[in-house]
Amino acid sequence: MTVRNEDWEARDPAITQWADTRFVDVDLIDWDNVGGVFSDCQFQSVRFNVSRHTDAAFVNCTFVNCNFFDATFTRTKLVGSKFDRCSLQLLKVNGGDWSFCGLSGADLTSVELHDVRMREADLTGARCAGAVLRDVDLSGAWTGKADFTGCDLRGSDLSSFELDTTTLARAIVTADQAVVLATKLGLDVRAE
Repeated sequence: MTVRNEDWEARDPAITQWADTRFVDVDLIDWDNVGGVFSDCQFQSVRFNVSRHTDAAFVNCTFVNCNFFDATFTRTKLVGSKFDRCSLQLLKVNGGDWSFCGLSGADLTSVELHDVRMREADLTGARCAGAVLRDVDLSGAWTGKADFTGCDLRGSDLSSFELDTTTLARAIVTADQAVVLATKLGLDVRAE
């Protein structure tokens, strides 16, 4: 099934489950999505600008050339979803599970992620300079060639960071995280 060129401002809120559906040029600007479930769906050139997604799910979905300007995701599940050439400016994520997400090469410079599970997420080549990734579970995440310059990483799991190719200049970390990173570099860290 394909949904094309629709404006969802007047969408029936009772329709909350979609599977194996292709959405093309759909306008979801300023849309309130509470509890909606999308599984194995494709979104192409969809506008999610200023939309709000709470306790929702986008499982194994693909987003191509979509705009998420100032969108907010709260306790939302995006497990296994992939992002390709999407605009993620000012995206805010609070809680939820984004494990196994594909964000390779994504521009995440203005995103704010708080208390999000992103286990084994693909951040290869992602641009995260100046972003906020606080208390994010990045265990097993792929970070090769990613740029975290000046990124606030406090409280996040950095144990799988590929330090030989990941840029961390001026990144903000806690003392405990600094010890983890130093140990990964082969340093013998001692209290005195």
